[in-house]
Amino acid sequence: MLYWLAELAPDVAFLNIFRYITFRTGGAIVTALAFVFFFGPRVIRSLRVRQGKGQPIRTEGPQSHIIQKQGTPTMGGLMILSGLVVSVLLWGNLSNPYVWVVLLLTLVYGAVGLYDDYLKVTKQSVLGFAGRIKIVIEAVAAIIATYVIASVGEPPLATSITIPFFKDIVIPLGMWLFVIFGTFIIVGAGNAVNLTDGLDGLAIVPVMIAAATFGFIAYVVGNSLFADYLQIHFVKGTGELAIICGALVGAGLGFLWFNAPPALIFMGDTGSLALGGALGTVAVATKHELVLAIVGGLFVLEAVSVIVQVTSYKMFGKRVFRMAPLHHHFEQKGWPESTVVIRFWIISVVLALAGLATLKLR
Repeated sequence: MLYWLAELAPDVAFLNIFRYITFRTGGAIVTALAFVFFFGPRVIRSLRVRQGKGQPIRTEGPQSHIIQKQGTPTMGGLMILSGLVVSVLLWGNLSNPYVWVVLLLTLVYGAVGLYDDYLKVTKQSVLGFAGRIKIVIEAVAAIIATYVIASVGEPPLATSITIPFFKDIVIPLGMWLFVIFGTFIIVGAGNAVNLTDGLDGLAIVPVMIAAATFGFIAYVVGNSLFADYLQIHFVKGTGELAIICGALVGAGLGFLWFNAPPALIFMGDTGSLALGGALGTVAVATKHELVLAIVGGLFVLEAVSVIVQVTSYKMFGKRVFRMAPLHHHFEQKGWPESTVVIRFWIISVVLALAGLATLKLR
């Protein structure tokens, strides 16, 4: 809403600052951080009272989790999403369709995760929402989001795939193939982040790293001068997505204050599905879907470890990893939880730098 103050710039020159995406992104980061930091303790107290025993812990997991994490409330994603929504509504250009597509997709995924967390808490079971129904709802939301993104963009780029490291290679898919491709990216990103969320602070920091990276990507892709200089494809309007990415970083920092070991609250599916969906949608909108696989490589590894484990066990009766997702494998090998988390953070930073390198190495 503050963006519209720029309309008064002819009368009050200072208000012209609200036109700048960089200024509003900084404001979004601070606003989301302050909101989550201020209201976080109240949310935690309320969820602790309402949930009683908190999130159920997998009995087949590391025994230390049962002792240390039992009784910790979940649905902490509500804190992140609240800070995100308030910040985006305050600092974003609400006439930009990309802002609404990403924001609404994020909230839909958050609602799916919230219901999943609700079932787990009320039934005191690690089994929540039926998996197939969950995927169908996610896919429908992603189909709508991808279709709108393709319709808003300029053809033929809007329905094409760009290839990292190659400035001239563009693969046209057409509307429906692109919708299928975009849906796969968004649903995959949501569930990959969900699988990564298994240790205190493990998922939120890589999410913030990826959000910061894609905030920069959105800014340069949405700026014709920078896009031309870097020889990447210009997508008009996507610069505003830097506001959403900034809000994700700010809300994530606020949440990390309470999620740092030992965690006072878990983000749950409410947060992990929503954040992954948001990253996937931003990647589709900015035409950097394949770069997301690099920047979010940690999430890809976690998801692949589960797929490999399940496939190997069903086909051959053998497990490739001691336990999946991958972070539990290293815990079972004797790595302390803090060691796993910090090393995975380091991997996320390296992958983010590799993803950013694709902007210049063309």
